[in-house]
Amino acid sequence: MAKIDEIKEKIGAIKTYLGFVVAFLITIGAGVAKLYLNDSAVYLQALGAIGLVLFSIIFAFLAKTMHKKIQSLRNIDSKDSE
Repeated sequence: MAKIDEIKEKIGAIKTYLGFVVAFLITIGAGVAKLYLNDSAVYLQALGAIGLVLFSIIFAFLAKTMHKKIQSLRNIDSKDSE
């Protein structure tokens, strides 16, 4: 059971990280949109767009990692029931 608890803790931590990444995506997206609407700071718009892409990649990586952990949790659980 200790291994299951450890994996559950890792999944919980990854969920927290996903929440932070989503908050960053929303904040940066709003900032880029505001800069675009004000027609100012082209360099900041480009930097914000790069940040959006970067955080989107991080989000995808964390989501993939979380799904792998959940799958390993299912595999451990099915082994225990045999």
